[in-house]
Amino acid sequence: MTTFPGSPKLIKGGIVLVDPDTSAVLKVITLQYNPDSISRTLQVQGAGENADRSEALRLKGPPIESIKLDAEIDATDQLESGDGTASEVGIHPQLAALELMVHPTSRELQSNYDLAQSGALEIVPMMAPLAVFVWSRQRVVPVRITDFSITEEAFDPALNPIRAKVSVGMRVLSVNDLGFLHKGGRLFMSYLQAKEQLAGRAPGGMLGGLGITGI
Repeated sequence: MTTFPGSPKLIKGGIVLVDPDTSAVLKVITLQYNPDSISRTLQVQGAGENADRSEALRLKGPPIESIKLDAEIDATDQLESGDGTASEVGIHPQLAALELMVHPTSRELQSNYDLAQSGALEIVPMMAPLAVFVWSRQRVVPVRITDFSITEEAFDPALNPIRAKVSVGMRVLSVNDLGFLHKGGRLFMSYLQAKEQLAGRAPGGMLGGLGITGI
């Protein structure tokens, strides 16, 4: 890493877990190393193939956006510096923090079990925290974790993982999913408005550049 005083500060990506009721930040999960690439797909929500011709250009809502990233976690530097946690349990804590994004809590599981044992007729599904994917100020967007995989690649003598690759798939949650009044819905609207502002800064082309004089 350069020590040049004028070098820009490296901003890291990550996921923030937010209480869906109070909007309080529960946990900030920072990626140790920013991925070299992130793939995104947008599935257009059109009127459908069987729609009337007058509906051909209509959109039912925001596209369904999916995000995929691969991140690396490595305890080499921490082990070399004598970090106590890394020496004792490797990267287990970092992996556990990521895995718990898709786990209900042990308290919630126990509570639902107790309700079932007491004869409760209906048990409400457990509410997960709102996950917010942060990738610069221009991308702060609510997501649902859709798939998650871990490949552990190296271990210490006690078989604690010390290097791993993590693959995370996310689906962006829009106002169609959360509503306009939900914290996540407001975050999505800010995300969309930021995208509109960025699009306004893109240089426009000319018909002549396409080899035509008119449409």
